[in-house]
Amino acid sequence: MMDFEERLEIDDFESEVMERIYSKPLLIKRVNTTSQIAIVGANVCPVESLDYEVPENELVNEDWRSRRTVQIFQYILLKWAFALIIGLSTGLVGIFNNIAVENIAGFKLLLTTELMLKQKYYKAFAAYAGCNLGLATSAAALCAFIAPAAAGSGIPEVKAYLNGVDAYSILAPSTLFVKVNVIGIIFGSIFGVAAGFVVGKEGPMVHTGSCIASLIGQGGSRKYHLTWRWLRYFKNDRDRRDLITCGAAAGVAAAFRAPVGGVLFALEEAASWWRSALLWRTFFTTAVVAIVLRGFIQLCSTGTCGLFGQGGLIMYDISAANVVYSTPDILAVILLGVIGGILGSLYNYLVDKVLRTYSIINERGAAVKILLVIMISLLTSICSYGLPWLATCIPCPADASTSCPNTDVSGNYKSFQCPPGHYNDLASLFLNTNDDAIRNLLSTNTVKEFHISSLFIFFVAVYCLGIITYGIAIPSGLFIPVILAGSCYGRLVGRLFEPISKLDVGLFSLLGAASFLGGTMRMTVSLCVILLELTNDLLMLPLVMLVLLISKTMGDMFNKGVYDQIVKLKGLPYMEAHPEPYMKHLIARDVVTGPLITFSGVEKVGNILHSLKNTGHNGFPVIDEPPFSDAPELCGLVLRSKLLVLLKGKAFSKDRVLAGNKVLRKISELDFAKAGSGKGLKLEDLDIQEEEWDMYVDLHPIANTSPYTVVETMSLAKAAVLFRELGLRHMCVVPKSQERPPIVGILTRHDFQPEHILGLYPHIRFQQ
Repeated sequence: MMDFEERLEIDDFESEVMERIYSKPLLIKRVNTTSQIAIVGANVCPVESLDYEVPENELVNEDWRSRRTVQIFQYILLKWAFALIIGLSTGLVGIFNNIAVENIAGFKLLLTTELMLKQKYYKAFAAYAGCNLGLATSAAALCAFIAPAAAGSGIPEVKAYLNGVDAYSILAPSTLFVKVNVIGIIFGSIFGVAAGFVVGKEGPMVHTGSCIASLIGQGGSRKYHLTWRWLRYFKNDRDRRDLITCGAAAGVAAAFRAPVGGVLFALEEAASWWRSALLWRTFFTTAVVAIVLRGFIQLCSTGTCGLFGQGGLIMYDISAANVVYSTPDILAVILLGVIGGILGSLYNYLVDKVLRTYSIINERGAAVKILLVIMISLLTSICSYGLPWLATCIPCPADASTSCPNTDVSGNYKSFQCPPGHYNDLASLFLNTNDDAIRNLLSTNTVKEFHISSLFIFFVAVYCLGIITYGIAIPSGLFIPVILAGSCYGRLVGRLFEPISKLDVGLFSLLGAASFLGGTMRMTVSLCVILLELTNDLLMLPLVMLVLLISKTMGDMFNKGVYDQIVKLKGLPYMEAHPEPYMKHLIARDVVTGPLITFSGVEKVGNILHSLKNTGHNGFPVIDEPPFSDAPELCGLVLRSKLLVLLKGKAFSKDRVLAGNKVLRKISELDFAKAGSGKGLKLEDLDIQEEEWDMYVDLHPIANTSPYTVVETMSLAKAAVLFRELGLRHMCVVPKSQERPPIVGILTRHDFQPEHILGLYPHIRFQQ
């Protein structure tokens, strides 16, 4: 054992190395307090790994032996009951969220339209910009002061969590309450979307569904005095991960009214680990969401939901269009896919640069965050109100199916400054909610409704506003801005190909949205199903599949998907499905770092306390030595959290002897259940007397007696695949020969990160 001063020097050196390595993401000029730090929402916090592995030890075995049949049945029943509760809760939140947005935005737009009709143009702008400013400031204040983790989409954080990354407040209740509304008070996502920002609510809805699932699965929250004893079976990372996967799928289903798309989104994009039983429960959850949404849509169709009309719950029915296409249409679709992939990769590149800039700005405090939101809000209001003045008034079509010009909240024909019998096509896009603007762009049998120049102006404005809006301190989704820009771009291409094309321009809008989504998100199956569920037109399936494949292929030639980029920028140590090519030139031993802290099977209390105090390690190998074994051998791995519970139970003995039965009598498996979002057991909470430091404690009952091990000569690429597929937190590296100590080191998530590997071997990236 090394002395305290040497250990401090090593810890200081490691901190300096980590700070230098991880300054490449957004973590500039920040001190690393653990193995790694990351940005969650708009806040900086330490991150750890989750314990997805099911341990095998005497305590766990005893707990399973003691469970009766009724308890096992209760455990299975609760899984399905929780799926039902998650679906119901997320569906209700989605309904309330949409109704609130539609009514707030509707009031704002009606007020603006009324003043415009009276030709009070300056007052109309003041009312429009003032409402947007008030809503934006409220959303920013909530994210700046109450829950910084609520800022942004939330999908990268949920994706990282399901990959095994744990960071405080990712799924905390305070984050949940800013994402949605509580007892009539409208919060972050509602304020942000209603404020007219080019953002969506699908990202916050995914985060919301995950937060609800986390709150239920962790047995409530001790911090907020919401806990139930009968939920104790789910106080582990493995079951909580399954519930959060259901919550993420429910969020997509609630945002897009796409239950099958929600399941596929969780499978393709969110989850890193999947099994057939989880597929059934996820499908059941999204089906419940769909039923809840359908019921409330029918209720609101009677006019009982205020200004909530066709908008809110997105459904763009284009089934009335005649889907007929020829060779020129196929060529146009290929062109859409190619350009969509290029524009999508450019979008990702610019979002990357903007996020880096905003990270530096947001470091200056909450007031600066709110000021940045105010500036973007004013810019958005100026564009939305000012650019329609550039458009020329268009005579109302004689065969218009709706009133023209319309003075309602939504509609294709906004009069703006135009005389009676005319409408402003740019105002019909800008002075609407994002959902209604998409609906206008996807409208079929309206070829000449929007001028080519107006479509171009709207596309450039939305493309740029979407880039600079993402990253400010409000809850914001990326799906809707991308669909909005893509549908406009698709309709623009449809107008250009009108002389030789048989496809309706509304169908071109759908294909444009698909191409832009494929170029930014880099998903295929889930996006295809979501778009078809949104538009209710299966005849477009072949073309949507084609354009998604082309745009994804083109985008992959330039950079990664937008969510993968954001995960990387935030410093979240995400384990990729495929290891880097240079990893095959290294073996597991090459990236093992020290110092390695081990415990004996029966260890002195003082040694354990000293190691816990002076290291940030969360896993410690347990070595059996004579007289407990013939030779030193690895008997298991013990976690920091379990050591703290064991020390608190004080199952000590004065002699160095096996005392497993004493430990089993004092402590049960439920005592090791993972704490919820409240404060867990800390080293400072222990009350160990000085005379107890020289006593011994038996670690065998709590040590995982079958940790996953790899031989030191295994290729790093193979070890990385095993680590990710098994959902591990620690992987023990054992020597190839028997004469050496029983363990070489421990591999954690950090050891597989490219920053760590390239920091050790800078020139290996050039080896293929």
